[in-house]
Amino acid sequence: MPLTKVLITVKTYPTLSAKYDELVCTAGFKEDGSWIRIYPIPFRKKSYNEQYKKYDWIEVDLVKNTSDFRPDSYRTKTIESEITVIGHIDTTNNWEERKKICLGRIYYNLTELIAEAKNKKICTSLAVFKPTEILDFTAELVDRKWDRDKLAKLNQLNLFETSKEGKLEVVKKLPYKFRFIFKDNSGTESKMMIEDWETGQLFWNCLARNEGDEKKAIADVRKKYFDDFAKTKDLHFYLGTTQAHHHVSLNPFIIIGTFHPKIELQTKLF
Repeated sequence: MPLTKVLITVKTYPTLSAKYDELVCTAGFKEDGSWIRIYPIPFRKKSYNEQYKKYDWIEVDLVKNTSDFRPDSYRTKTIESEITVIGHIDTTNNWEERKKICLGRIYYNLTELIAEAKNKKICTSLAVFKPTEILDFTAELVDRKWDRDKLAKLNQLNLFETSKEGKLEVVKKLPYKFRFIFKDNSGTESKMMIEDWETGQLFWNCLARNEGDEKKAIADVRKKYFDDFAKTKDLHFYLGTTQAHHHVSLNPFIIIGTFHPKIELQTKLF
């Protein structure tokens, strides 16, 4: 079978799995501009050469994830399948090449998008969404530690003992849930969680820079996403559903990434 070529645009913050230990949901675009989700991937256990960045082109042996009803969900042929990074698209000319691939279809109405997700013939589970107005960016305190029973099981199985790069410690759990509050083109207001790996890493970096002061760290994260992205960038959301909530939640989508080139001013030609 030929390898699948994917432009990586989404990497979610790692979660724990009793079967595979630590997992990352990856998504992106195939060469024809269609979405694809790759799950599960034990990302931090991959070798350095396999640890792809956002907007890297990768090649990997994929098969349909038959345990997931969403049509764009695939998995590596085996959990050890090699991932090869074959290129990268940078931000030249205000993300020009990225726009050609990533902005093929943009949703502006959340009700329309949710209806497509609930329609079993379409079952849309990944999308690019353009909010009409960003109202706020918030942080909510949650549990600071991973579930003790799950951690105990993982430790018993020694799943974090070794990796291709040596000993692997369990990833730190984020003590906050970050959310955007926004309106779509019909004026409908929504509050949606963001689970982008970059958001979590930004929090940890801000926390270190502020010497452990969480209020200052949260303020810095908000400054980046609300004062910068929401006010000075042409902000789009990458949205994705979770398998467990796809058919049962009123809104099954969460924000799994952002697309944020500079705002381009339109000039008139006379």
